[in-house]
Amino acid sequence: MNQLDLEAFTASLDDVQREENFGYTFFFVGDDHRLPFVTLSNSDNDYDRVSNLNRDGVFRINIGISKATFDSLLAGSDLDKPDYTAQNVFLPHPEYARQHFVCILNPAGENEAMTQTLIAEAHSIAASRQQRKRDS
Repeated sequence: MNQLDLEAFTASLDDVQREENFGYTFFFVGDDHRLPFVTLSNSDNDYDRVSNLNRDGVFRINIGISKATFDSLLAGSDLDKPDYTAQNVFLPHPEYARQHFVCILNPAGENEAMTQTLIAEAHSIAASRQQRKRDS
């Protein structure tokens, strides 16, 4: 699965808005652009060099999921010193793991479907958050 496929899948979800800034592509639900549910990056920048994204064809997707999914997905992983340059491995996000963001470089094989499932979950969480704001 390439970056364009993931962007198209994410953009096809309900009420998604896309914004590019700081070398990232951000995806939001609705017009509240404070917290993206997915971000994509394909190059290192001043804020992020941990994944060595300047390699040809390498991109990282970051996905904000539930705590339960985060814990389940990463259970049994060696998280003491994650290799953020490894491709096709789900890892806690290097900066936003506390907010239950995971990341993966170039998802392939079974991880393609899992990536789409996680994006759908992240979208659902963001949509629920947006609805609560509208209702209050």
